[in-house]
Amino acid sequence: MKTILLITSILIISNPIKSQPGFENYHDRNDFFLTSPGAMQLGLYGYDNPALLNFTDHFDLMFAWSGEYGSFNRRGLFLSLPSFGFVPQTGFAVVNHTIDDKQITDYRVSTAFGGETFGIGAGFNLSVRDTEYFNRDHTITLGTIYHPSSFFSLGLTGTSVTNFSHYEGTIDLALRPFGNEKLTIFGDYALRNDMRIFDGYWSTGLAVKALPGIRLTGRYFSFDTFTAGMQFSLGNIGISTQGAFNDLKYNHNTYAVRVGSYEKNMPDKFRRARNWASIDLRKPMRYQRYKHFDESYTLLEKLQLIDAVAENDRFGGIVINTTGMDISHTMSWELREQLKKFRETGKSVIIFIDNAGMNTYHFASVADLIIMHPFGTINLPGYIKGNVYLGNMLEKVGIGFKEFRFHEYKSGFEPLSGDRMSDEDRKQHQKMVDEFYNLVKEDVMFSRGFTEDEYERFINEIFHFTAEKAHEHGLVDTLGRWTDVNDIIDALVGSEIRLLEDNRLQRFLQRTDYSWGRKPKVAVIYAEGFCDMETGMKARSLADDIAEAREDNTVKAIVLRVESPGGSTLAMDIIAEELRKAKEEKPVIISQGAVAASGGYWLSMYSDVIVAAPNTVTGSIGVIAGWLYDKGIKEKLGYTTDFVKKGEFADMGFGIPVPILNMPLLDRRFTEQEEKIIVDMMTNTYERFVTEIADARGKEYDDVEAISRGRIWSGKDAMEAGLVDTLGSLMTAINIALEKAGIDIEEGYEIVEYPDPELFSFSGLIAFFVSRMIEVESPEVTKDPLVQYLQFLNKHNSEPLLLLPLEYMDYYFD
Repeated sequence: MKTILLITSILIISNPIKSQPGFENYHDRNDFFLTSPGAMQLGLYGYDNPALLNFTDHFDLMFAWSGEYGSFNRRGLFLSLPSFGFVPQTGFAVVNHTIDDKQITDYRVSTAFGGETFGIGAGFNLSVRDTEYFNRDHTITLGTIYHPSSFFSLGLTGTSVTNFSHYEGTIDLALRPFGNEKLTIFGDYALRNDMRIFDGYWSTGLAVKALPGIRLTGRYFSFDTFTAGMQFSLGNIGISTQGAFNDLKYNHNTYAVRVGSYEKNMPDKFRRARNWASIDLRKPMRYQRYKHFDESYTLLEKLQLIDAVAENDRFGGIVINTTGMDISHTMSWELREQLKKFRETGKSVIIFIDNAGMNTYHFASVADLIIMHPFGTINLPGYIKGNVYLGNMLEKVGIGFKEFRFHEYKSGFEPLSGDRMSDEDRKQHQKMVDEFYNLVKEDVMFSRGFTEDEYERFINEIFHFTAEKAHEHGLVDTLGRWTDVNDIIDALVGSEIRLLEDNRLQRFLQRTDYSWGRKPKVAVIYAEGFCDMETGMKARSLADDIAEAREDNTVKAIVLRVESPGGSTLAMDIIAEELRKAKEEKPVIISQGAVAASGGYWLSMYSDVIVAAPNTVTGSIGVIAGWLYDKGIKEKLGYTTDFVKKGEFADMGFGIPVPILNMPLLDRRFTEQEEKIIVDMMTNTYERFVTEIADARGKEYDDVEAISRGRIWSGKDAMEAGLVDTLGSLMTAINIALEKAGIDIEEGYEIVEYPDPELFSFSGLIAFFVSRMIEVESPEVTKDPLVQYLQFLNKHNSEPLLLLPLEYMDYYFD
């Protein structure tokens, strides 16, 4: 970059161009625009400085003209096109003007590339003169622009005829004292080769963004000319004008009309919004999707979409299709909370349902209006939490299981060791079911205006609702099909609306951004699945991602989304240590998903704030260990084993492979000496776990131990117990991170997500193409949770584990 700046500077100082017919000087050439090129918006889309195209990636078209008292002797058409594939941003311009009574038309094409703060561009210009003979003057323009921060902009351009006999060079500077568009101070300097270095032409001025979409400008030129201008935006359309005065006498006016990308503006605040956003929830929702062949949604994109529609004055509401909705109970709550905030803006939410259960109806109840398919049903049975117990089955097939459990609530291995819930496990699961039930009950009663008696009757007496019965009891507001939604909303708002969805909606929400410099970033990192070294959340790789975010100076805060039932203590410690280091340098906020317990809570310790949903499953601070071993299955399958060894404990991990499960079983039980070693490991791990939490949360050891002992907590109860700081969604965590990092939301920021998504999954690839051949939705292809659970357990046979029971593998509450 320094080399480019040096070359352009030499071009300016050493090789200025002599003005000649067909080759206007810098200030005449840019007469249409109200400021220096780099000071406001994107100039003339590369006609003035081609490097400016680097900072736009949308379509814009502008027509401008100038003259005195209705006589327009200068006209221009300017076009900006976004990048496409390997083709960078491109600008086109056609300008017709008069020099020495000769009509000249300039045709220019420009392009640019670069990064967040620096751009370089080039343009080629063909000038056609209207003379008695046909003549062309070709010119090229090179430009650079540098935005090192939100306060400063530097632009350099050099223009030359193609035989390099004449040159012109310019430099323009701009300052924003407040780091935004509210006030911009600018100046420029142009030099030709018939001038000494201090004899060039210059201008200086101010640009003020008085209100959204309204800018005022004033500019003084060294040749005693003054201009005053105004720019007014109507959203996708903008108009501007400026008057030029010589020696305080009126000289001429310039005008411009722009069509293209949307800019926030004042008129939209007073117009009836006729646009509605259509949000589809008919596909699975995850945290990240594969880069290719994956049509699932992500939680963050839907939360941000709702937020973007709320801020856009052109939208009157949101309509959501929940057909086939497949998301976790916690994600559903987070979306519901975002819609509650959306309604606080005065905009409306309409939700369409066909078949709904407890979670889907809970989500839909937030709406101003619920539309139900005439042949749909609503089932409200309440909640149940249970487990499958494999102890007797394992005994019958000849597989033994040894459980070490020292904490009454740490029930992670009960499904493998017993045949029913222990009293302690029943107590904590009943408390969890009650919390989930009451959350839905309170939300639905508040949103729909039901009494407690009415709600309890729905659950305990009626349960099953046809569409007519749901309408009769006030569960829904009207009956209709998804194809009727437009007409229903038209009747509701009293005028015809326009429903925007998918890519069209995204394009409509796209807004221009004229800020300078690198935007501050918030890193959102997903810690999802079993905590293991190379599988699940892949601890080594995830720790590297956290370190990368910590070392990146543009990342001002980290949000870690934890969705994990726990796992290996070694893997968790590797990740937690990186979080501890990160917390010393920048804010670290934890967002807990459906499950962030046991080892999942270990990952939450080193943070400034822990955010959980009220229906998050968290806590479970405790340690368990267990192992599967041969208790007759070897003989039943016809296996025999034999070995030689050197070392007393060398055969501890020796065993037989089990078909289908692709896992080994230990060949024998552990000895008393070996069991004592394991017990000591567990005791040390538990004491360290509690100590680390006490230190991280600023509590006494005994206080933490009293709420530990393996007990699971809902997010709501965990906040009361001091394990969680506040209730909220992923967006809540992001907003807290912004606040703690001192980032002004109005000035803009970026979210970077880790880890980098994989290209595709083989099963997803097959499902993608099959769904198109037979025209069905892509199925959700996953491994069986029981198989995953048993494989993980056997991989870590006899290790102290921070792990929840099998039922939390799915992260769903059925």
